[in-house]
Amino acid sequence: MLNKKSIDDINVKGKRVLVRCDFNVPLQEGRITDEVRLVEALPTIKKLLKDGGKVILCSHLGKPKGEPKPELSLAPVAVRLAQLLGQEVNFAKDDNVVGENAKAAVAAMKDGEIVLLENTRYRVEETKNGDAFSEELASLCDIFVNDAFGTAHRAHCSNVGITKYVDTAVVGYLMEKEIEFLGNAVDNPKRPFVAILGGSKVSSKISVIENLLDKVDTLIIGGGMAFTFMKALGEEVGKSLLEPDYLEYAKQMMEKAEKKGVKFLIPIDSVVAKEFKNDTEFKTVGPNEIEPEWQGFDIGEKTCKLYTDAIKDAKTVVWNGPMGVFEFPNFATGTIAVAKALAEIDATTIIGGGDSAAAVNILGFGDKMTHISTGGGASLEFLEGKELPGVAAANDK
Repeated sequence: MLNKKSIDDINVKGKRVLVRCDFNVPLQEGRITDEVRLVEALPTIKKLLKDGGKVILCSHLGKPKGEPKPELSLAPVAVRLAQLLGQEVNFAKDDNVVGENAKAAVAAMKDGEIVLLENTRYRVEETKNGDAFSEELASLCDIFVNDAFGTAHRAHCSNVGITKYVDTAVVGYLMEKEIEFLGNAVDNPKRPFVAILGGSKVSSKISVIENLLDKVDTLIIGGGMAFTFMKALGEEVGKSLLEPDYLEYAKQMMEKAEKKGVKFLIPIDSVVAKEFKNDTEFKTVGPNEIEPEWQGFDIGEKTCKLYTDAIKDAKTVVWNGPMGVFEFPNFATGTIAVAKALAEIDATTIIGGGDSAAAVNILGFGDKMTHISTGGGASLEFLEGKELPGVAAANDK
């Protein structure tokens, strides 16, 4: 287990504390449409304020690619955060991020006050992890706290570079929670341990499958990636998503599972349609029954039962990626069945960010899960067994 210093291990009274948050929220006409990431950041911010720190917040938003884009300003975040915290959040509007405005705002801070810096990606150096910008950010603070798990798999100035120029770099509560749940689930799971992988491509989940096959008792495959495994077994998949370059790999993975005694489940029936839209004609077909003009959009009823039965006795479940095109109600059945099964079992259930997190929340099962990761890409790399630069950069205990 990764033993990193957290905000509970330091004294911040009277100190300037720069917190890297993940405020990369969806905006529509300047309005925040989903504020989960803001809410998840509150425990860390409140703790630092209570302890008398001068709290400076920073984050990226969208992809301004190194230039100031008004529609990607963090101004709306400052307004909403102030409402959520019940105190003023001073927004340091500064296209240069660490310009005169930001420096003046920080210099004037009293203990227990908050300043929010402008979008870190307004600076082209941010994503290149350039030293100058890292040093500028560090000049604003005495202590650095990384609480942005969503970008932990990237080495940028505001989460990794800055740690070269501050003595104290620790993780916040959200990072700590992510490391604990994802880390423990993979390295020290309560068994039976079941992993469910969906989504469209096998290629993007290769290392995850490789890593998990050494750890799980059952691996369940759904979504578009399932058709590559079905085809590898010689089944006809019609016009379904297929990665021909990965057929050999799919075969090897299934053989590896067999050798290790891991149950490897792929669909035994599929819901197929001709057009990529909700109100198209669709039907359920068995293995090897997908006709040339049809393509699979969801797992069928028998597969739903096979998968939910496999989940019933699990003590740890990690789920990444939907079972079908869940944004179309007609093809959300498989994803709903899995979400419902997870909501009903007595187990540690971990949802690996991205589409599966969206699905679980949209379907109303969010509060029934043990942990929903805030980082899709980061949680995938964690499940691959990779070291995340944003986590590695924090001080060890």
